[in-house]
Amino acid sequence: PGSRAVTVINAGEYGNVIYDLYLKRELIALGEDVVNAAYGGEVEETATSQIELAEQSLYDLATSGDYEGGFVAFKESVIKAIEIATNAHNRQGGLAGVGTGFRDVDKLLGGMHSSDLLILAGRPSMGKTALATNIAFNAAKDYYESEGREGAVVGFFSLEMSSEQLASRILSEQSNISSDRMRKGELATEEFNRLSAASTTLHNIPIFIDDTPALTVSALRTRARRLKRQHNLGMIVVDYLQLIAGSGSSRNDGRVQEVSEITRGLKTLAKELEVPVIALSQLSRAVEQRDPPRPQLSDLRESGSIEQDADVVMFIYREEYYLERKKPGHRGDEDSSKFEERMSRWEENKDKVANLADLIVAKQRHGPIDDVKLVFNGAFTRFSDYDFQHNPDH
Repeated sequence: PGSRAVTVINAGEYGNVIYDLYLKRELIALGEDVVNAAYGGEVEETATSQIELAEQSLYDLATSGDYEGGFVAFKESVIKAIEIATNAHNRQGGLAGVGTGFRDVDKLLGGMHSSDLLILAGRPSMGKTALATNIAFNAAKDYYESEGREGAVVGFFSLEMSSEQLASRILSEQSNISSDRMRKGELATEEFNRLSAASTTLHNIPIFIDDTPALTVSALRTRARRLKRQHNLGMIVVDYLQLIAGSGSSRNDGRVQEVSEITRGLKTLAKELEVPVIALSQLSRAVEQRDPPRPQLSDLRESGSIEQDADVVMFIYREEYYLERKKPGHRGDEDSSKFEERMSRWEENKDKVANLADLIVAKQRHGPIDDVKLVFNGAFTRFSDYDFQHNPDH
C-alpha cells in the first residue's frame, strides 16, 4: 500500500516530473555559466554580448530543452532533410519553403526556406519595400486562410517607415485605392467604404510590425525570439539593412565591418529560429554610372559580407523609372523631324517596359539563378505576376 512504483496510469505525470527536474538542473548550470562569465569573462567581452548569449541559451532551453548546442548526429540531419522533402512533395505546388505569392519567383526559389538569409537589394524608388510588403502579406494571408498549414506568421522590422505607413500600403494594395489619395483625404464615399471593408478583412492577418528606429542586431534578435515563442513566428523581414545599428565595437572598425557584423547576425538569427529572413539593402549611386544601370553582384562587394552571408541575393530593377528621367528635349542644332524621331523612339521604348519590373536572382546557394519579370502598379504599391501570353512583345 505504501508503494510509489510507477504505473501505466501515472507514467505520463511521472515523466513530466523527471523532465521538469532535468530542466531545473540545466537552468542551474546555465545560471552558473552566466555568473562565471560575468566574473571572469574576457576583457573585450562586453556585458551586452554576455546578455545576448545568456538570452540565447535561455531561449534554446525553453524551446528544445538543451542550451549547449554542438554536434548533431548525421542520422538526425538526414531525418530532418527527408521531412523537408516530404513536406514539399505533399504541399500543393511543391514548395519546400514559405511561398512569396508570386508564381515565377516561387518556381525559381521553391519558396523561402527555413534558416535562409535572402537579400533584396536595389536603388531607391525601385520598389524594395513594396515587394517585401507584398511578400509578407501573401505569406501571412496564406497562413491565416490555411489555418497554419501554409504561409507564415510574419515579423516585419520597419526601420524606415512607421507601422501606420506600412499598414496604409497594405490597405492601398488590397482596396485598389491610391495610398497618396488616402493620405490626402481625397476619397469618395464609395472608396472609403471599400477601404473600411478591406481593413475589416485584414484584422486577422498575422503580421507583427516593429517600427523602432536604429535597432541593433542584438535587440532585433531579442524581439524576434520573443515573437517566435509567443506567436510561432515563421518569417522575418528587415527594412532595411543599412538602418540597423552596429555594436559599439564594430562602429569603431568602420561601416563595412559594421554591415558585415549585421549580415552575420541576421544569418545566425535565421538559423537559430529556423525561419527565412528577408533583409532589404540599399545600393549606392555607383550602379547608375553604368548604362543600363542593372544591378549585379559586384555592387554588393563594398557592402561588407552581404554576398557571402546571403543564401539568396535578389535585385529589383525597373527600367521604366530610368527612361522616364531621360525624356528627350529639343536640341538647338536639330530640326523638328529629328526631334520627333527621337521622341518616338523614346516613347516606343517606354511603352515596352511600362509597369514592368525585373527581379534579378543573382545568387541562389541551392538552386539556379535567373531573371523574373513582374508587373508593378505604383499607385497601389503592388506587384503581380507577369502574363507572357498577353504580352508577347516583352
